[in-house]
Amino acid sequence: MSVAEARDQFDAGGISPKNFERLSRYIYDYSGIKMPPAKKTMLEGRLRRRLRATDIETFDEYCDYLFRQDGLEREAIHLMDAVTTNKTDFFREPKHFEHMFEKALPTLVADGHRRLRIWSAAASIGAEAYTIAMVMEEFLRTHNSLDYNILATDLSTEVLKIARRGVYPKSMITPVEGSLRKRYVMEARDQERDEVRIHPRLRSKVGFARLNLMDEKYEIGDKTQIVFCRNVLIYFDKPTQQKVLKRLCDNLISGGFLYVGHSETITGLDLPVKQVANTVFRRV
Repeated sequence: MSVAEARDQFDAGGISPKNFERLSRYIYDYSGIKMPPAKKTMLEGRLRRRLRATDIETFDEYCDYLFRQDGLEREAIHLMDAVTTNKTDFFREPKHFEHMFEKALPTLVADGHRRLRIWSAAASIGAEAYTIAMVMEEFLRTHNSLDYNILATDLSTEVLKIARRGVYPKSMITPVEGSLRKRYVMEARDQERDEVRIHPRLRSKVGFARLNLMDEKYEIGDKTQIVFCRNVLIYFDKPTQQKVLKRLCDNLISGGFLYVGHSETITGLDLPVKQVANTVFRRV
């Protein structure tokens, strides 16, 4: 910790129980993310950057700005950027992409689909969406009459900026198999630049947009054939999971595929899907 950060931590103090309750309630209502008391220290750490950015000295003053001075209208997006977790990797949970390539895509082609719309509903910095694009490009090598586009959405505007650029540390592409790396990842000519960029062909196939899964209706246009919503449901309680998954299914065609995280379960939820593989479901 730098001297400046230590000074900020001392000056800001901590979030009072009353203000933590107000913040956690607002965060839950806005994003569905649970913020139990055990996460108080984490929240303080993440919000210190917002205190510095707004030139506000204490958490009490920051909460006063949010809730009494109508600061939420200007600050809500920045607040959500601060509290959201954006862990992601290329080819994370690879069994899903194997299923997509070997089962879902051939099934959709056999059903007569010639243009696929795929949604990465918690896209973070874009690794999932670009992984999907790599899988699609590989599939198109033997199914060239098929076309596709990918919609990638997230609550955080900051991660979407990174996703649109498609530039990542070289270490992030370690999970990408060698032949795919040659075809779809560009390394900098200057070898001292420890970064890579996703090929323009893939970037042209992915559209990024901000979307809050707490919205009553998802304005995404036409229905999709495949939806990935992985490792975000774990932050929601059961009623919120039910609402979110129902809305996702509303935007999925009959016969379309839904992928959720390996640590997530939809057992006990009333949804129009049947399980076809581990954490893979098909709309019925």
